[in-house]
Amino acid sequence: MERNPLRRQLQIMRKSLFDQGYLDEQFVQLEELQDDSNPNFVEEVVTLYYRDSARLILNLEQALERKPYNFNKLDAYMHQFKGSSSSIGAKKVKAESTLFREYCKSGNGEGCMRCFQQLKKEYATLRKKLEAYFQLARQAGPMETACRPK
Repeated sequence: MERNPLRRQLQIMRKSLFDQGYLDEQFVQLEELQDDSNPNFVEEVVTLYYRDSARLILNLEQALERKPYNFNKLDAYMHQFKGSSSSIGAKKVKAESTLFREYCKSGNGEGCMRCFQQLKKEYATLRKKLEAYFQLARQAGPMETACRPK
């Protein structure tokens, strides 16, 4: 068991992100790329994700304000967003993105709107949880090598 209380708290927080379905294996793969030469790699990738995905969220919001819906454009925006979300292991966000794309393919504008609202909630929740996680990680100091969640 970890002797450092902050480190132990960090392990518990990390495990809960996986147990609650917020993160998937891709996040672990990012962690495996982090090393002493770039100790903040994962945080930097996640920060870039949130900076870049904000533009895609805005594009989706604007496209959803225009009726009739351009489902091809909505699907293209969500395809980009889903790819970005997948790259950091944002499991719940990716799942909502997949559902949104299914609604686009079936021409279900109401489904798209409902799904987009849920997607934004999952996106914001994950952001808060990851910000807290990275803040605690900075306080706890450098981590050992990444390990797969149990």
